Amino acid sequence: MKKIKEVIVVEGKDDTKRLALAVDADTLETNGSAISEETLAQIKQLQATRGVIVFTDPDFSGERIRKIISANVPGVKHAFLPRKAGVPTKAGGSLGVEHASPEAIRTALANLYTERVDEPATLISQGDLIRAGLLAGPQARQRREQLGELLKIGYVNGKQLPKRLQLFQVQPDDFWHAVEQLTTEVNK
Repeated sequence: MKKIKEVIVVEGKDDTKRLALAVDADTLETNGSAISEETLAQIKQLQATRGVIVFTDPDFSGERIRKIISANVPGVKHAFLPRKAGVPTKAGGSLGVEHASPEAIRTALANLYTERVDEPATLISQGDLIRAGLLAGPQARQRREQLGELLKIGYVNGKQLPKRLQLFQVQPDDFWHAVEQLTTEVNK
């Protein structure tokens, strides 16, 4: 089993248990979407010494945690679980890492993104997003969701998409290749 040097930040103990089935890694649990100052201080310390991978649920709360950590701890890495990989097997459960297969977890951790601390150049314009059918139209939400899976950056709404692409410095070639795949899949 692969040993991961960085500490993986997850939401709860069920996520830690599921990760243990897939990889050998240390985790830090946020215990919900209200991250305390103490937890943020621990994450800052871990980032300075070992590095941190943020691996939260593919839902609103997970995205909120990710944003709080990103705003307070520069340079963390991010792993994204596709929404369909986190669907619970029992009715009434919520989306989460705790429902993912070991293979889905390993795939997410193999496709990490590291935030840039300096202000990078804009690579993909608003016009590019409109031409790609990601901001308006009947299929825009579905296309954004598929794009997030293809680029392994998670799902975001139309307003957040340019920021996410910028944050992870998605290259135009990679973006257009993924858009081409979307078009191919829709036309099948």
